Amino acid sequence: MPPKSVDPLQFLTTATVAIVAGKGGVGKTTVTAVLARAAIRRGLRVLVVELDGKPALARLVPDVEVLQLSATAALAEYLDNHGLSRVTRRLASSGIIDVVATASPGIDDIVVMGKIKQLEQSGAYDLIVVDGPAAGHAITFLLAAKSLLTSVRGGPIHTQATDVAAMLADPTRCQVVLVTLPETTPVNEVVETAYALEERVGVHLAPIVVNGVDAGPRLHPEAAPDGSPMAQAGEFRNARRLLHEAACCDLGDMLALPQLILSHVPGSVLDAASVDLLAPDWDPT
Repeated sequence: MPPKSVDPLQFLTTATVAIVAGKGGVGKTTVTAVLARAAIRRGLRVLVVELDGKPALARLVPDVEVLQLSATAALAEYLDNHGLSRVTRRLASSGIIDVVATASPGIDDIVVMGKIKQLEQSGAYDLIVVDGPAAGHAITFLLAAKSLLTSVRGGPIHTQATDVAAMLADPTRCQVVLVTLPETTPVNEVVETAYALEERVGVHLAPIVVNGVDAGPRLHPEAAPDGSPMAQAGEFRNARRLLHEAACCDLGDMLALPQLILSHVPGSVLDAASVDLLAPDWDPT
């Protein structure tokens, strides 16, 4: 069946935190940038959070505030805020803090989520867009709070986990934006991830973003000379458009969520100008 229609920007004002997740290569960073640009155009106060990635978002949305957040930095800040600044300096100088951030199950994720929760509660932003981890890590990342609540019975870590779990469970505070491509394998993967997040984490899923869709009316390659490059290009585009349309319909059949379509942009490098071109796709005005 055709995918459900949805106001492209309606969900941007229903929650303060939007965590963008998807398999590597589907365009999570692109979607994060377009979401931020569309929200800025709507007059929202926007913060983009980049998790341990390459600093691409500051280049893609140069007029949007971007925070690069790592587990190490978040853990150091957490210790400082709990009166352990002297310990923090020693751990950082010895390199032990990096080991703690990665070796303790769930600690690195919970301190990062705790920082995002702190930003959400500050009231300084209408929308915080998080360029989240790849889909496989996204499940464990979002499960960290629940996992720690069962293993840590008290103290500041338990309090942090409780607060983060409350934010994730509240659709007016946090939603997860899953990203896919209009192809069979990515569609199957995003459906699997969506069910896992709903069943195991209990977060609210925003509309699915289908990135890189080649949409449009049928071209007429027969108008070009038979066998010419122009005719072959037209036949290729028609075939690709049919495949992309079928993939979106299959996604609609398998997952009862609205879809947001992001158009295919020709070119090998995404830049700020490309993001500006894509953002109007999500502007209902």
